[in-house]
Amino acid sequence: MRHYYSSVEAQIREAIDRGDFDNLPNKGKPLDLSEWEKTPQHLRMTYSILKNAGYSPNEVHTKQEIAELKAMLKAESDNERKARLLEKLNALSITDAMQMERLRKQR
Repeated sequence: MRHYYSSVEAQIREAIDRGDFDNLPNKGKPLDLSEWEKTPQHLRMTYSILKNAGYSPNEVHTKQEIAELKAMLKAESDNERKARLLEKLNALSITDAMQMERLRKQR
């Protein structure tokens, strides 16, 4: 196992020397861990693995929809459309709360 780690460390050092990490997006900016912290602790690693594999659970889709609706609400000037968006946002917020509560109970 020790040999494996030293091999990985050597590859990382070589990548640093080549400058592979010099122009990464968000370099020098703090990580936004707010969603990570909202995720129940026992699911964080699993969700990270799934995300890296290109899969995201329903809870993630719900949170993405909520964020999109909030952005649309800010940009909308028509009061009637704003009211419909707000209704949809409220319904999704309830769905999100129920999903998170169900996950907390699964611990």
